[in-house]
Amino acid sequence: MVYSARSVLATSECERPKVEWEDVACLLCGGGQRNLLVEARDPTPDRTGLWFAVVQCQDCGLCYTNPRPSPVSISAFYPTDYRPHGTPPKNKKVQGVTKRFGRWLRGLDSRRGLAWHGQGRLLDFGCGGGSFLERLHLQGWKVTGLDVSPLPVDRIRQGLNLPALVGTLPHPALHKSSFDVITMWQALEHLHDPLAVLREAHRLLAPGGKLIVSVPNIDSLAFRWFGPAWFGLDLPRHLTHFAPWTLQLMLVRAGFEIEPVRMIRRGSWLRGSARLAASMPNPGRWRRCLQSRLPSSLASWFAWRTRQADCMMVTAHRA
Repeated sequence: MVYSARSVLATSECERPKVEWEDVACLLCGGGQRNLLVEARDPTPDRTGLWFAVVQCQDCGLCYTNPRPSPVSISAFYPTDYRPHGTPPKNKKVQGVTKRFGRWLRGLDSRRGLAWHGQGRLLDFGCGGGSFLERLHLQGWKVTGLDVSPLPVDRIRQGLNLPALVGTLPHPALHKSSFDVITMWQALEHLHDPLAVLREAHRLLAPGGKLIVSVPNIDSLAFRWFGPAWFGLDLPRHLTHFAPWTLQLMLVRAGFEIEPVRMIRRGSWLRGSARLAASMPNPGRWRRCLQSRLPSSLASWFAWRTRQADCMMVTAHRA
Protein backbone atom coordinates (compact mmCIF):
# COMPACT_ATOMS: atom_id res chain seq x y z
CA MET A 1 0.00 0.00 0.00
CA VAL A 2 1.37 3.42 -0.96
CA TYR A 3 0.41 6.43 1.11
CA SER A 4 0.09 10.00 -0.14
CA ALA A 5 3.37 11.86 -0.32
CA ARG A 6 4.31 14.87 1.75
CA SER A 7 7.58 16.64 2.42
CA VAL A 8 9.94 14.23 4.15
CA LEU A 9 11.52 17.01 6.15
CA ALA A 10 8.35 18.89 7.07
CA THR A 11 8.29 19.89 10.73
CA SER A 12 5.87 21.01 13.35
CA GLU A 13 6.48 24.07 15.47
CA CYS A 14 9.28 22.20 17.22
CA GLU A 15 12.77 23.43 16.49
CA ARG A 16 14.43 21.42 13.74
CA PRO A 17 17.65 19.76 14.92
CA LYS A 18 20.87 20.03 12.97
CA VAL A 19 20.95 16.81 10.99
CA GLU A 20 23.33 15.53 8.33
CA TRP A 21 21.20 13.68 5.79
CA GLU A 22 22.10 10.73 3.56
CA ASP A 23 20.42 9.61 0.35
CA VAL A 24 21.34 5.95 -0.05
CA ALA A 25 20.94 3.13 -2.55
CA CYS A 26 19.32 -0.16 -1.55
CA LEU A 27 21.11 -1.70 1.44
CA LEU A 28 20.66 -5.21 0.05
CA CYS A 29 21.22 -5.11 -3.72
CA GLY A 30 22.60 -1.61 -4.28
CA GLY A 31 19.78 -0.67 -6.63
CA GLY A 32 18.84 2.97 -7.04
CA GLN A 33 15.25 2.60 -8.24
CA ARG A 34 12.67 2.81 -5.47
CA ASN A 35 9.05 3.69 -4.78
CA LEU A 36 7.65 5.62 -1.85
CA LEU A 37 5.94 3.23 0.55
CA VAL A 38 4.92 5.34 3.55
CA GLU A 39 5.75 8.56 5.37
CA ALA A 40 5.49 8.94 9.13
CA ARG A 41 6.42 11.27 11.96
CA ASP A 42 8.93 10.50 14.69
CA PRO A 43 6.57 9.02 17.34
CA THR A 44 8.78 9.84 20.32
CA PRO A 45 6.96 12.36 22.57
CA ASP A 46 8.26 15.95 22.57
CA ARG A 47 10.71 15.28 19.77
CA THR A 48 11.53 17.09 16.53
CA GLY A 49 8.27 16.88 14.59
CA LEU A 50 10.19 15.67 11.55
CA TRP A 51 8.59 13.36 9.00
CA PHE A 52 10.52 10.53 7.33
CA ALA A 53 9.98 8.41 4.24
CA VAL A 54 10.22 4.64 3.80
CA VAL A 55 10.93 3.54 0.25
CA GLN A 56 10.91 0.10 -1.39
CA CYS A 57 13.60 -1.09 -3.80
CA GLN A 58 12.15 -1.95 -7.21
CA ASP A 59 14.76 -4.68 -7.74
CA CYS A 60 14.83 -6.78 -4.54
CA GLY A 61 11.88 -5.41 -2.55
CA LEU A 62 13.83 -4.24 0.52
CA CYS A 63 12.19 -1.36 2.40
CA TYR A 64 14.41 1.26 4.01
CA THR A 65 14.32 4.79 5.41
CA ASN A 66 15.51 7.30 2.82
CA PRO A 67 16.76 9.96 3.16
CA ARG A 68 18.04 9.21 6.63
CA PRO A 69 20.22 10.78 9.34
CA SER A 70 23.91 9.96 8.98
CA PRO A 71 25.71 7.78 11.56
CA VAL A 72 26.96 10.98 13.20
CA SER A 73 23.48 12.52 13.41
CA ILE A 74 21.32 9.51 14.33
CA SER A 75 22.18 9.69 18.05
CA ALA A 76 20.15 12.92 18.27
CA PHE A 77 16.99 10.85 17.72
CA TYR A 78 17.58 8.52 20.67
CA PRO A 79 16.17 10.10 23.85
CA THR A 80 18.02 9.62 27.12
CA ASP A 81 15.09 7.55 28.42
CA TYR A 82 14.95 5.31 25.33
CA ARG A 83 13.12 2.27 26.64
CA PRO A 84 15.32 -0.57 25.25
CA HIS A 85 18.33 0.97 27.01
CA GLY A 86 16.63 0.86 30.40
CA THR A 87 16.41 -1.97 32.90
CA PRO A 88 13.00 -3.66 32.53
CA PRO A 89 10.95 -4.35 35.68
CA LYS A 90 11.12 -7.87 37.04
CA ASN A 91 8.22 -10.20 37.73
CA LYS A 92 5.81 -8.26 35.54
CA LYS A 93 2.37 -9.83 35.83
CA VAL A 94 -0.28 -10.22 33.17
CA GLN A 95 -3.56 -8.82 34.47
CA GLY A 96 -7.25 -8.98 33.63
CA VAL A 97 -9.04 -11.42 31.38
CA THR A 98 -5.91 -12.14 29.34
CA LYS A 99 -4.38 -13.78 32.38
CA ARG A 100 -7.21 -16.30 32.47
CA PHE A 101 -6.55 -17.25 28.86
CA GLY A 102 -2.91 -17.96 29.73
CA ARG A 103 -0.21 -18.69 27.20
CA TRP A 104 -2.71 -19.19 24.36
CA LEU A 105 -3.18 -15.40 24.15
CA ARG A 106 0.11 -14.06 25.43
CA GLY A 107 2.87 -13.06 23.01
CA LEU A 108 5.59 -15.64 22.58
CA ASP A 109 8.76 -14.66 24.39
CA SER A 110 11.29 -15.45 21.65
CA ARG A 111 14.20 -15.09 24.08
CA ARG A 112 12.94 -17.46 26.78
CA GLY A 113 14.61 -20.68 25.65
CA LEU A 114 18.03 -21.02 24.02
CA ALA A 115 19.55 -24.46 23.55
CA TRP A 116 23.15 -24.88 24.67
CA HIS A 117 25.56 -24.64 21.76
CA GLY A 118 29.31 -25.25 21.50
CA GLN A 119 31.28 -23.87 24.42
CA GLY A 120 28.46 -21.56 25.44
CA ARG A 121 30.10 -18.32 24.28
CA LEU A 122 27.38 -15.80 23.44
CA LEU A 123 27.44 -12.26 22.07
CA ASP A 124 24.28 -10.18 22.47
CA PHE A 125 24.46 -7.48 19.80
CA GLY A 126 22.42 -4.44 20.84
CA CYS A 127 22.28 -5.69 24.42
CA GLY A 128 20.32 -2.70 25.78
CA GLY A 129 19.71 -2.89 29.52
CA GLY A 130 21.25 -6.36 29.83
CA SER A 131 18.28 -8.42 31.03
CA PHE A 132 18.91 -11.12 28.41
CA LEU A 133 22.62 -11.22 29.25
CA GLU A 134 21.82 -11.66 32.93
CA ARG A 135 19.35 -14.48 32.23
CA LEU A 136 21.79 -16.39 30.03
CA HIS A 137 24.65 -15.82 32.46
CA LEU A 138 22.59 -17.43 35.21
CA GLN A 139 22.00 -20.39 32.88
CA GLY A 140 25.76 -20.91 32.56
CA TRP A 141 26.53 -19.10 29.33
CA LYS A 142 29.74 -17.09 28.92
CA VAL A 143 28.18 -13.84 27.77
CA THR A 144 29.38 -10.59 26.22
CA GLY A 145 27.22 -7.56 25.45
CA LEU A 146 27.70 -5.01 22.69
CA ASP A 147 25.80 -1.73 22.33
CA VAL A 148 26.47 1.65 20.75
CA SER A 149 25.15 3.49 23.80
CA PRO A 150 27.69 3.92 26.62
CA LEU A 151 25.06 4.34 29.37
CA PRO A 152 23.50 0.83 29.26
CA VAL A 153 26.93 -0.71 28.76
CA ASP A 154 28.14 1.00 31.94
CA ARG A 155 25.05 -0.25 33.80
CA ILE A 156 25.77 -3.81 32.68
CA ARG A 157 29.39 -3.58 33.77
CA GLN A 158 28.72 -1.91 37.11
CA GLY A 159 25.27 -3.20 38.03
CA LEU A 160 25.40 -6.75 36.65
CA ASN A 161 29.17 -7.23 36.71
CA LEU A 162 29.08 -8.69 33.21
CA PRO A 163 31.39 -7.96 30.25
CA ALA A 164 30.01 -5.46 27.75
CA LEU A 165 31.54 -3.33 25.00
CA VAL A 166 30.62 0.00 23.47
CA GLY A 167 30.38 0.03 19.68
CA THR A 168 29.19 -2.03 16.77
CA LEU A 169 30.59 -4.67 14.42
CA PRO A 170 33.36 -4.96 13.50
CA HIS A 171 34.84 -4.32 16.93
CA PRO A 172 38.61 -4.46 17.60
CA ALA A 173 38.14 -6.44 20.82
CA LEU A 174 36.23 -9.26 19.08
CA HIS A 175 38.02 -11.90 17.05
CA LYS A 176 37.27 -14.53 14.44
CA SER A 177 35.44 -17.70 15.55
CA SER A 178 35.15 -16.46 19.14
CA PHE A 179 31.41 -17.08 19.69
CA ASP A 180 29.07 -20.04 19.46
CA VAL A 181 25.89 -17.94 19.38
CA ILE A 182 25.22 -14.31 18.42
CA THR A 183 21.82 -12.78 19.15
CA MET A 184 20.33 -9.65 17.62
CA TRP A 185 17.04 -8.84 19.36
CA GLN A 186 15.39 -5.89 17.57
CA ALA A 187 18.81 -4.51 16.61
CA LEU A 188 19.42 -5.18 12.90
CA GLU A 189 16.81 -2.63 11.79
CA HIS A 190 18.76 0.16 13.54
CA LEU A 191 21.95 -0.28 11.50
CA HIS A 192 23.20 1.92 8.67
CA ASP A 193 24.89 -1.07 6.98
CA PRO A 194 23.14 -4.26 8.18
CA LEU A 195 24.71 -6.49 5.51
CA ALA A 196 28.25 -5.57 6.60
CA VAL A 197 27.37 -6.27 10.24
CA LEU A 198 25.90 -9.66 9.34
CA ARG A 199 29.06 -10.57 7.42
CA GLU A 200 31.16 -9.66 10.45
CA ALA A 201 28.85 -11.73 12.67
CA HIS A 202 29.48 -14.67 10.32
CA ARG A 203 33.23 -14.19 10.79
CA LEU A 204 32.92 -14.05 14.58
CA LEU A 205 30.98 -17.32 14.81
CA ALA A 206 32.78 -20.61 15.29
CA PRO A 207 32.10 -23.28 12.64
CA GLY A 208 28.59 -24.57 13.27
CA GLY A 209 27.72 -21.47 15.29
CA LYS A 210 24.34 -19.83 14.97
CA LEU A 211 22.94 -16.34 14.69
CA ILE A 212 19.46 -15.50 16.00
CA VAL A 213 17.86 -12.38 14.53
CA SER A 214 14.53 -10.85 15.53
CA VAL A 215 13.14 -7.81 13.66
CA PRO A 216 9.79 -6.13 12.93
CA ASN A 217 7.92 -7.52 9.90
CA ILE A 218 6.70 -4.84 7.50
CA ASP A 219 4.79 -7.49 5.54
CA SER A 220 2.36 -7.76 8.43
CA LEU A 221 -1.31 -7.26 9.07
CA ALA A 222 -0.44 -4.57 11.59
CA PHE A 223 1.38 -2.47 9.00
CA ARG A 224 -1.50 -2.83 6.56
CA TRP A 225 -3.96 -1.87 9.30
CA PHE A 226 -2.07 1.09 10.74
CA GLY A 227 0.30 2.34 8.00
CA PRO A 228 2.18 5.41 9.33
CA ALA A 229 0.96 4.65 12.88
CA TRP A 230 2.48 1.14 12.91
CA PHE A 231 4.54 0.65 16.06
CA GLY A 232 7.26 -1.22 14.13
CA LEU A 233 8.21 1.77 11.95
CA ASP A 234 9.76 3.86 14.78
CA LEU A 235 11.24 6.39 12.36
CA PRO A 236 13.99 7.40 12.04
CA ARG A 237 15.59 4.95 14.49
CA HIS A 238 14.58 2.01 12.30
CA LEU A 239 16.55 2.33 9.09
CA THR A 240 15.73 -1.00 7.43
CA HIS A 241 12.22 -2.48 7.36
CA PHE A 242 12.40 -6.20 6.69
CA ALA A 243 9.89 -8.59 5.21
CA PRO A 244 10.49 -12.35 5.61
CA TRP A 245 12.04 -12.78 2.15
CA THR A 246 14.34 -9.73 2.38
CA LEU A 247 15.61 -10.81 5.81
CA GLN A 248 16.34 -14.30 4.49
CA LEU A 249 18.02 -12.94 1.36
CA MET A 250 20.29 -10.64 3.36
CA LEU A 251 21.33 -13.49 5.67
CA VAL A 252 22.13 -15.72 2.68
CA ARG A 253 24.20 -12.96 1.08
CA ALA A 254 26.10 -12.63 4.35
CA GLY A 255 27.11 -16.30 4.04
CA PHE A 256 24.59 -18.00 6.35
CA GLU A 257 22.46 -21.09 5.98
CA ILE A 258 18.99 -20.23 7.24
CA GLU A 259 16.06 -21.91 8.91
CA PRO A 260 12.43 -20.98 8.10
CA VAL A 261 11.15 -17.64 9.38
CA ARG A 262 9.31 -17.91 12.67
CA MET A 263 6.49 -15.48 13.42
CA ILE A 264 6.36 -13.89 16.90
CA ARG A 265 3.21 -12.59 18.57
CA ARG A 266 3.38 -9.08 19.99
CA GLY A 267 0.05 -7.93 21.39
CA SER A 268 1.78 -4.96 23.06
CA TRP A 269 2.94 -3.77 19.63
CA LEU A 270 -0.65 -3.76 18.37
CA ARG A 271 -1.69 -1.73 21.40
CA GLY A 272 1.17 0.69 20.71
CA SER A 273 0.04 1.05 17.09
CA ALA A 274 -3.55 1.65 18.22
CA ARG A 275 -2.44 4.38 20.62
CA LEU A 276 -0.45 6.11 17.85
CA ALA A 277 -3.41 5.82 15.48
CA ALA A 278 -5.73 7.33 18.11
CA SER A 279 -3.66 10.52 18.03
CA MET A 280 -4.23 10.89 14.27
CA PRO A 281 -7.34 12.16 12.46
CA ASN A 282 -10.16 9.63 12.00
CA PRO A 283 -8.51 6.61 13.64
CA GLY A 284 -11.61 4.42 13.36
CA ARG A 285 -13.47 2.66 16.16
CA TRP A 286 -11.92 -0.77 15.52
CA ARG A 287 -8.40 0.66 15.71
CA ARG A 288 -9.24 2.32 19.03
CA CYS A 289 -10.59 -1.02 20.24
CA LEU A 290 -7.15 -2.58 19.76
CA GLN A 291 -5.80 -0.42 22.58
CA SER A 292 -7.36 -2.96 24.95
CA ARG A 293 -5.47 -6.07 25.96
CA LEU A 294 -7.95 -8.79 25.00
CA PRO A 295 -8.77 -7.55 21.45
CA SER A 296 -5.10 -6.90 20.73
CA SER A 297 -4.15 -10.36 22.00
CA LEU A 298 -6.79 -12.00 19.81
CA ALA A 299 -5.74 -9.95 16.79
CA SER A 300 -2.06 -10.76 17.31
CA TRP A 301 -2.93 -14.45 17.62
CA PHE A 302 -4.81 -14.30 14.29
CA ALA A 303 -1.88 -12.52 12.61
CA TRP A 304 0.50 -15.15 13.97
CA ARG A 305 -1.69 -18.02 12.78
CA THR A 306 -1.83 -16.54 9.27
CA ARG A 307 1.95 -15.82 9.26
CA GLN A 308 1.40 -12.08 9.17
CA ALA A 309 2.63 -11.15 12.65
CA ASP A 310 4.43 -7.84 13.05
CA CYS A 311 7.55 -9.46 14.54
CA MET A 312 9.61 -12.35 13.18
CA MET A 313 12.71 -14.34 14.02
CA VAL A 314 15.22 -16.34 11.98
CA THR A 315 17.97 -18.70 13.11
CA ALA A 316 20.94 -18.79 10.74
CA HIS A 317 24.00 -21.04 10.81
CA ARG A 318 27.63 -20.75 9.84
CA ALA A 319 28.33 -23.92 7.91
